[in-house]
Amino acid sequence: MSTVEDFFAQHDDWPWNPPRPGRATFHYLILVTEGELRHDVDHVTRTVAPGQWLWVRPGHVQCWHPPGAARGPFILFEPDVLRPDLARLLAPLTAHEAPAVLSPHPDDTAWLQQTALQLLDEHRALGRRPLDIHHALRRSLLESLLLRLANSPDIAPIGTATATAGTGRADKYGRFLDALELHFRELHQAADYAELLGCSVRTLSRAARDATGKGVRELIDERRLLEARRLLGGARWDARTVAVHLGFTDPANFGRFFRDRTGLTPAAFAAREATAVPPPPPGRVTSR
Repeated sequence: MSTVEDFFAQHDDWPWNPPRPGRATFHYLILVTEGELRHDVDHVTRTVAPGQWLWVRPGHVQCWHPPGAARGPFILFEPDVLRPDLARLLAPLTAHEAPAVLSPHPDDTAWLQQTALQLLDEHRALGRRPLDIHHALRRSLLESLLLRLANSPDIAPIGTATATAGTGRADKYGRFLDALELHFRELHQAADYAELLGCSVRTLSRAARDATGKGVRELIDERRLLEARRLLGGARWDARTVAVHLGFTDPANFGRFFRDRTGLTPAAFAAREATAVPPPPPGRVTSR
């Protein structure tokens, strides 16, 4: 737990000069209270205004932009910090496909900011209270903040998917997303997931279209493409290794798959990401 301004001050010119994309293994949750924050999440530049939250989830590729005038609390937490029952409840908020920029409900904005500041204060209060009380307070504040943040208009209301558990299409789609995240590297057909979930392809397709307007195969391809972009751009894998990792039997097939959806060959995309260096901020002198 820190602040955006402290993070920038403590890390000098790293990691934005030169930019160094990296894959998140934690949840990065930032509230912007002043200024404007620019941040790349999965190769898309997001602009976060005061009152908005940036959420980089585990698995996302992120890249920092040069520091500006952005101010606000910076919360970093591990994926397993949430209790299982709460994690299930907050699944629409923590899912990797959830929005990277959240605009809370106006009624919640001030409360969320105050709770984030209380969480920051408690983090800095290490030694002021018994350690078990300190940890319990931090967990309680974080859970309260996330539950309130889940009320954001950008997020489907919590409980929606569980209201029709076992029978509704929303639950079927949620189970498909969970299965897709686990198996997209080796399972590439709608029939694979229908069999895994114990339903027909037609039932699964209707659930996906109700939720997204897209077909199951399109969603599978989008997830594979997202992983390819992450590995080529952030992890600097070569195209052949990415092809094998994503279950393509022939690297040429992967090349066509990638080019048809991005307009670039894997090598051209990787080269573009490697040379996409933003100009240094005006008046800033680096230390090396």
